Amino acid sequence: MKELLTMWRHTRMIILVALTAAVYAAVLIPFKAIPLIPGITEIRVAQIIPPVASLLFGPAAAWGTAIGNLIGDLFGTFGPGSFFGFIGNFFLGFIPYALWGRLGFLSSGQEPAMRNSRQVVEFVAVVLVSAVACAVIIAWGLEVLGLLPFAVLGNIITLNNFIFPAIVGPILLGLLYGRVKRWGLLWTQIMPAEDISTGRGTVGTGLAIVGSFGAYVLGNWISISGGALPFAAGFGQFGDPAVVGKASLVWALAPFMLALLLALFLCRPRTDLAASAERGMAA
Repeated sequence: MKELLTMWRHTRMIILVALTAAVYAAVLIPFKAIPLIPGITEIRVAQIIPPVASLLFGPAAAWGTAIGNLIGDLFGTFGPGSFFGFIGNFFLGFIPYALWGRLGFLSSGQEPAMRNSRQVVEFVAVVLVSAVACAVIIAWGLEVLGLLPFAVLGNIITLNNFIFPAIVGPILLGLLYGRVKRWGLLWTQIMPAEDISTGRGTVGTGLAIVGSFGAYVLGNWISISGGALPFAAGFGQFGDPAVVGKASLVWALAPFMLALLLALFLCRPRTDLAASAERGMAA
């Protein structure tokens, strides 16, 4: 988490936050006219941007994605759910750079330049984790608010966040990575080592994966089945099944939401796989 805070010391990182937010919002806004769930979500071709920006700009992409999504919400989908949208999109921009090189046999052991199939496989893997993390946070939040069932929103957001980036993302990143590296604008070229979290990061990676997929599987199961879990039998006035089911889901997924929150503090990016040679002078 350290770099998420220390990045604000560097002028170029702040500019990259603004750039990511502006581009993300600019691509989101035109598609507000093609809603999937009116007032909630729409076709989101812009989802190509967060994972690519994350692997280029690191923590600047996390903040930029969250802010850009909030700006986009102001053009038709702003509401109580925008708070959870901000958090979910923050994870969308955070997880790819934080988990790159941390996925065991799925990791290429190389910088994300998209020069071979192993890097593409790893890219798709980190996109999937980030897509699910974003989806479960927003879907759980809107379930808490009583706006939409988890299974409806969770699955739509997951598909929106995964399909376009998985197909087009490797091509876009392959075109941009070498150029951004030559310009000295990779986040690891801007931020000095002392401003970046260090350590093995195994626990943080595990929490991010378990929190994302655990919430997704259990949330869908409870939501689709109507879901009264035994420990939630006491919830709900006069045994109202809808209220009991909602309480089951909200409380059952709370530990997974906590796991994702802890992942923010415990994930450690692999800067040794990034373009750390000839780091730029911190601005």
